[in-house]
Amino acid sequence: MPLALIALAVGAFGIGTTEFVIMGLLPEIAADYGVTIPTAGLLVTGYALGVVIGAPVLTVLGNKVSRKRMLMVLMGLFVLGNVVSALAPSFGVMLAGRVVASLAHGSFFGIGSVVAAGLVAPDKKAGAIATMFTGLTIANIVGVPLGTFIGQAVGWRTTFAVVAALGVVGLLGIARLVPAMPRPEGARLRGELTAFRNPQVLLAMAMTVLGFGGVFAAITYIAPMMTEVTGYSEGAVTWLLVLFGVGMFLGNLLGGRYADRALMPLLYATLGGLAVVLALFPVLAHDKILAAVAILLVGALGFATVPPLQKRVLDQAHGAPTLASAVNIGAFNLGNALAAWLGGLVIAAGFGYTSPNWVGAVLAAAALGLAFWSAALERRTPAAPTADTADGDAAAVRTPVLH
Repeated sequence: MPLALIALAVGAFGIGTTEFVIMGLLPEIAADYGVTIPTAGLLVTGYALGVVIGAPVLTVLGNKVSRKRMLMVLMGLFVLGNVVSALAPSFGVMLAGRVVASLAHGSFFGIGSVVAAGLVAPDKKAGAIATMFTGLTIANIVGVPLGTFIGQAVGWRTTFAVVAALGVVGLLGIARLVPAMPRPEGARLRGELTAFRNPQVLLAMAMTVLGFGGVFAAITYIAPMMTEVTGYSEGAVTWLLVLFGVGMFLGNLLGGRYADRALMPLLYATLGGLAVVLALFPVLAHDKILAAVAILLVGALGFATVPPLQKRVLDQAHGAPTLASAVNIGAFNLGNALAAWLGGLVIAAGFGYTSPNWVGAVLAAAALGLAFWSAALERRTPAAPTADTADGDAAAVRTPVLH
């Protein structure tokens, strides 16, 4: 694997840390600004919506410059947003800083996926994408608990300052290690939008929304479920989230290794397994050991879908993969927001803290149904050129320079 992938992984680590660390620092931030916890929760919602909006907009604008330069601009935007958050004199400014940082999220992973895939041979693309996403999974194992600890011990502003410094390291790494990549030839908004006329692209994105939504239906409300139902202490929740991060890391390795060999069978297995684990979680949640195992499996099965789904979008959006890839990253966050909202509805309806798992099971099962539909549609449709074979792209995916 090229060293350039390490630079992309460092950027992903910083982005993953700033996205999730906020959940552990909400009480401190709310107290500092004199707002309620629900109001402070807007820092999470605002970030997610910023990802959904920023992914397509900045990716389209990025077609006017080289991919390497765009990655550097995105990391600069990420650094700026975190610096604003660290220095924010009011809650409104803090929220603005979160939104600014989030705008870089979707485009970074979308463009980064295309760049990562173009750095290796065609049969190694999913592995390269997984290597970049390793930074995101390690963020949940190391970055989030460490950032939470720093924020609680020294102050939450220090956490965001450290994250901004990570962004600077990622920016310098991209500048140093990512090879020169000229602006994609013939890249036009109309051409990029044609990818969305392909039903397979839309089906892959729908699988992303529903599949990863299943994960976040459970994880968003993991703290009250583990403390009120399972009987864990509040302090144990941090380490349970670390366990979830370990599962994400293992799932990412699994997805990266097997997506290049058997993409659709992998999706069948992971989405089906995720639906089963989530359906059983309301029962498993009453035992501490079984609940911990379930958290690990949810992270592993959920994140094992990321490399294959991202690769499938790249393959099906032949000739115009960049915008589709970035929008698919936004789809992950759309799934997060949808699942969190639905999970909150069933809790508010009086079904208890374990009920969001049923929502997650339904979402994952729906994603599995879409996977079977996608495969059936593909069998009935004449094979179309993919990112490996499309004219004008074949050379791009075989050399470090993308055209």
